Amino acid sequence: MGKTQHPGPVKISKKPDPSLWVSKVPFGVGKIKPHHFTDTAKIAWKNRDNLGYATSIITKGVCDGCALGVSGLYDQTLKGPHVCTTRLNVLRLNTMPAVKADILHADIDELRQYSSAELRELGRIPYPLIRRPGERKFSRLSWDDAMDMIAAKMKKLDPKQYAFFLTARGITNESYYVAGKVARFLGTNHIDNASRICHSPSKTALKRSIGVGASTSNYLDWIGTDVLLFWGSVASNSSPVSTKYMLAAKKKGTKIIVVNPYREPAMDNYWVPSNMESAMFGTKIADDFYQVNIGGDIAFMHGIMKHWFEMEQEKEGSAINHSFVQDHVNNYDELKQTVMDQSWEDIIDSSGVPKERIIELSTLLANSKNAVYAWALGLTMHSFATDNISQVANLALLRGHLGREYAGLMPFRGHSSVQGSGEMGADPFVLPGSDFNDANIERMEKLWNFEIPKWQGDIVGVTLENAVLPEDHERKIKMYYLSGGNFLETMPDPDFVEQALSELDIRVHQDIILNTSTLVDAKEAVIVLPAKTRYEQEGGGTSTSTERMVYFSPEIEGNKNQVEEARAEWKIYIDLAKRVKPETAHLVDFKDGQSIREEIAKANTNYDGVQHLKKQGDVFQWGGAWLCEDGICPTPDGKGNLISVDIPDLGKKDGQFVVTSRRGKQFNSMVYKEKDPFNNAGRYDVLMNAEDGRRLSIAEGEGIVVYNGFGVFQGRAKFVDIAKGNLEVHFPEGNFLLPRGRYEKYAGIPDYNITVTVEKAERFNARKDTQYLEKRIDDLETEAN
Repeated sequence: MGKTQHPGPVKISKKPDPSLWVSKVPFGVGKIKPHHFTDTAKIAWKNRDNLGYATSIITKGVCDGCALGVSGLYDQTLKGPHVCTTRLNVLRLNTMPAVKADILHADIDELRQYSSAELRELGRIPYPLIRRPGERKFSRLSWDDAMDMIAAKMKKLDPKQYAFFLTARGITNESYYVAGKVARFLGTNHIDNASRICHSPSKTALKRSIGVGASTSNYLDWIGTDVLLFWGSVASNSSPVSTKYMLAAKKKGTKIIVVNPYREPAMDNYWVPSNMESAMFGTKIADDFYQVNIGGDIAFMHGIMKHWFEMEQEKEGSAINHSFVQDHVNNYDELKQTVMDQSWEDIIDSSGVPKERIIELSTLLANSKNAVYAWALGLTMHSFATDNISQVANLALLRGHLGREYAGLMPFRGHSSVQGSGEMGADPFVLPGSDFNDANIERMEKLWNFEIPKWQGDIVGVTLENAVLPEDHERKIKMYYLSGGNFLETMPDPDFVEQALSELDIRVHQDIILNTSTLVDAKEAVIVLPAKTRYEQEGGGTSTSTERMVYFSPEIEGNKNQVEEARAEWKIYIDLAKRVKPETAHLVDFKDGQSIREEIAKANTNYDGVQHLKKQGDVFQWGGAWLCEDGICPTPDGKGNLISVDIPDLGKKDGQFVVTSRRGKQFNSMVYKEKDPFNNAGRYDVLMNAEDGRRLSIAEGEGIVVYNGFGVFQGRAKFVDIAKGNLEVHFPEGNFLLPRGRYEKYAGIPDYNITVTVEKAERFNARKDTQYLEKRIDDLETEAN
């Protein structure tokens, strides 16, 4: 695995190409679009009290925003400097001063008036805090007292009764690794991380299909491939620098195809601020959109494959790469049988895409020597997400689009270093280097020199559910140790989440800032610990990008607003271990970041090389330029596996819609804009098709109610170019519609899509009042009898 090395960044063509321009009017004046230069000026103003340090972060640190992996101002894809608004939006987290004491120690109900966005603006957590039942305010605590309280509670509990969680907030590989090791040392396998809520089905599906749970290709492969296919991804919104790669790809003749229910404006037209031509005239990104139904992706992919098999009946070799399939692929006949048994009627009905359009894309891919398949949350946040992604892998395997330049499979990661979280073992299903299985447990026990608990740890959703189990249940979670994260705004059924958080005896929030979940009560205590940022971590740290590049980010000096009592996250975990098990804690002790990296290289052999990363600009790519190079997969027989699945039934009744929770201008639960700069949608706008609106006599901007058996969402109709029968709402505002306990069957992440009914608000409220009145009269009559 990994014979060829990444060649490094290339130059983008400077030759203007008017055929790609959105408008000849400079800077998109008059169009709905982001105002990058204005936004950048506002961010500079926000950071004016610490501008020198902010500049050092941007020019020396590895981006803690998205997972592209920009180191300083440079990356491994394109020559020249890169910076984007996603990175600038999180900059203030690293430069701001501490929260003022009078606000921090205000009455808890006053703090609860703030949204998470407003709490973020207040500043950083300055020192350890505690709030016990009945106490109206947070009190200051010493580090020793805080850690002793946490350790004393852990000593009393069965390890099955406490859990760890790590967010995607710029946490380094070193912190993920130490957290995973300390959790197992303390006797618990309940450890999970934010990346699993987004992309664990990608990892599960890819391991099943090709034996490895990571992107097989690079961003460089976009530039010159025949087709770059984005599935359920708004890469331009989550990772704006990627639009430069797309522009470079377009100039090399790459066709960009987007499969998504909504014709996302950011994937249609984009103004790349750091490219003069694009900043002036914009860039047409997508060559075509295929507007599939939410949950209709498997049917759509089966349609593509069905046409390939029909093409093969006419002329062998016209669609399937037979030599690749013969040498490198299993289960061809079974897949062919499954797909051919499906009717075109069922495929069209589920996908929502006409047959001629499916054939059009099928033919394009059949005639493409190369293709890169990239996907994101549109495929991963379903109850059948692993099956979704296995079908993308089927497409690549049938065409031989794998293991070489300009071809491959790319789960498009959202946040910096989340690729590394599972690879470091901060996950209930893995240990560093491999799965949580007998062979890997035995290997890691030899390296770590302590026994690892053998029972299966729980995923985050189940952990929350276990917080409300009866007091004497062996798996009742009584203590939750959270490094960042806000389950109130990332998990379905927020009312239940609040109840679960308040049922915990002790909740620890190790974080940079307060959020709404920090303010929820607990039975014994809420303890808040101030964490250092990535750039303050002594000895620096590493992060892993989507394309498996492991970057070193140095410790950056000169923070005028330094929080004196904040501590590096990995150091806090070690301190905890020393207090809970002082006699054996030397087994998890590390003197510095370098010693952690040296152990990571042994624990996960893919990371052999991380120990040599010591200064700004140091980087290596694990696995080489392409995984599955020459078609040889890291599976037991070296072959990829075609996976046969059925078309899922969403249980949608006539007149119902399927809704997905849409992420606007935000960084996971951190909302940065009240209005989406690409379409002017507000946080309570419901994106819907105008024909659906007319059918229900709903006018644009009118109040509507979206509801089901789990919750009610009151918003406004906003007509956009979305496939009929589909709705999109913002996340987390729409999470009240989502039930708890509906998990993806292999990877266990929550399902963020659900069937709903839509009505005009006035009709819904009038009907509700009538039904309520009738119910009351029934009750009265019953009592009278």
